Amino acid sequence: MKAKRVPVVIVGAGRLGGALALALQAKRWPVRVYSRDDAGRERTRTLGLKPATLTDLKKARVCVLCVPDAAVPTVSQALSKELPRTVALVHTAGALPLSALTTQRGRAVGSFHPLCAVSSARDSLVGHTAAISTRSPALRALLQRMAEDVGFAVFDVPETHRAAYHAGAVLSAGGLVALADAAVGALGAAGIEPEAALKALLPLMRSALRGVEARGLSGGLTGPIVRGDAGVVAAHLAALPEDIAPLYAQLSRRALRLASDRLRPDVHTALQDVLAKK
Repeated sequence: MKAKRVPVVIVGAGRLGGALALALQAKRWPVRVYSRDDAGRERTRTLGLKPATLTDLKKARVCVLCVPDAAVPTVSQALSKELPRTVALVHTAGALPLSALTTQRGRAVGSFHPLCAVSSARDSLVGHTAAISTRSPALRALLQRMAEDVGFAVFDVPETHRAAYHAGAVLSAGGLVALADAAVGALGAAGIEPEAALKALLPLMRSALRGVEARGLSGGLTGPIVRGDAGVVAAHLAALPEDIAPLYAQLSRRALRLASDRLRPDVHTALQDVLAKK
């Protein structure tokens, strides 16, 4: 049986808080947004959302903290003094454990981390995943219902492995941006201006992700590694700037592991030898 849509207060009127509140409101959740300053309340109204009062906070079943990671302990401690213990506190920080929620005993706590790079409060969250952690079965059912209504898939994150989970999330988002910067730098070594390079590379990156989505990691791999072309790889390493060549080599070694069952042993060895030089 699904959990009911209960009163929710989003604490924080930034990009994630706004996007989550809009998504819940669209699914008829009784949601309010709480901000301590006039600018936050004005952003809330501009988005077509309702600012929360202290009364709304006390009537809520769950408060979702969409605040900077460093603010989670102090904000949760301040709220804990004002709210009944029936109000659960949930943070949205991927790297923080549940213990970051400073609160009294008896209150349900959890985390609800969207794996989505939210750059605007009006970004759609549909099709992404939320990582959930809580020791409360009732709160988990509620967070699961929230996720499903927003359009998230869900998985649970073990508290003891939260750092590894978050590192993977960072690699897939911020790491991807850093990789794009390295690719732009490589094209720069060929005399191509950064703006033109990025314009050309973004569709290529999107096509690679479509291949992964359709055929998985190994099946979506393209390029000289999967073709077994050690000569091309060696030429790339020789041509790249010294700050990019080691990254290319490291990623190519990872690609070689992905492609290992598709390569002849002698070709695999030749590629290994070329990559071992960097």
